[in-house]
Amino acid sequence: MAAVTAASRRLGDLLKWRLTAPTHRGLNLSLRPMGSSAPSETRGAAPSEAPDHSYESLRVTAAERHILHVELNRLEKRNAMNRAFWREMVECFKKIAQDADCRAVVISGSGKMFSAGIDLVDMASDLLQPQGEDAARISWHLRRLIASYQETFSVIEKCPKPVIAAIHGGCIGAGVDLITACDIRYCAQDAFFQVKEVDIGLAADVGTLQRLPRVIGNQSLVNELAFTARKMMADEALGSGLVSRVFPEKEVMLDAAFALAAEISSKSPVAVQGTKINLLYSRDHSVADSLNYAASWNMSMLQTEDIVKSAQAAMEKKELKNITFSNL
Repeated sequence: MAAVTAASRRLGDLLKWRLTAPTHRGLNLSLRPMGSSAPSETRGAAPSEAPDHSYESLRVTAAERHILHVELNRLEKRNAMNRAFWREMVECFKKIAQDADCRAVVISGSGKMFSAGIDLVDMASDLLQPQGEDAARISWHLRRLIASYQETFSVIEKCPKPVIAAIHGGCIGAGVDLITACDIRYCAQDAFFQVKEVDIGLAADVGTLQRLPRVIGNQSLVNELAFTARKMMADEALGSGLVSRVFPEKEVMLDAAFALAAEISSKSPVAVQGTKINLLYSRDHSVADSLNYAASWNMSMLQTEDIVKSAQAAMEKKELKNITFSNL
């Protein structure tokens, strides 16, 4: 007990030091009773359309405070990915990345399935009749086209806001490319996953072959799925690590995804977004390089007022959801 009391006293002294130390202009660190943030909207209310997000293939709504819901919205086409989709996802997530109020995103599919993958009917001319006067020019055109399609999902990964994929029904072909670019994956019991590209005569080229091995950490299983295009059902997806939780039905899964997004969005956005950026850097670099990057990152981020607010909340035994963190 004495050790706990001493530690609490040291923390209090540290907070007082931070409050009396010189601060940068505009950084207001005052030790006072913590105010509550505005109450979150409940999912019972009809979600409102997010401003500046009007698309043909997507529906974007403000699900709760600080949370956006991006819904694949081609119900009649089983959310197949047409030309508009490949363009609009980039536009959508670039806006989300710059949206200071947004702190977490949930992606789901409308209707009976997450996505049937690429819309071959709509995309056939781009893929089967590429522009160019000769083989070299046709190849350069195709390379630019493929790179633009890759950016459609890479933009999700680049977005500093955590992105939760909520999958039900089929997640086929490019649907797998999409979800492997997300940070967290939940699915319903009826979900299944197919790396479908070999069945249409091509190698997957917009993210699955690069991200899936890192997601599940089992190269043998990745090879099996990619070579055969067989279905991976929900329980196998959970066991392999592709998803972290399985729910009995879509609505239960969505409730859980929004609850998770709400918990994430209650934390310091400086801490959460910095964590995502450092996790992605560490995935692609050595431990030594990643530690150096983290040190460089935190030499500035440790100066945030969010540390004081979080420590004060802990001392006052308050939940972080009742603390107001400034938008980032």
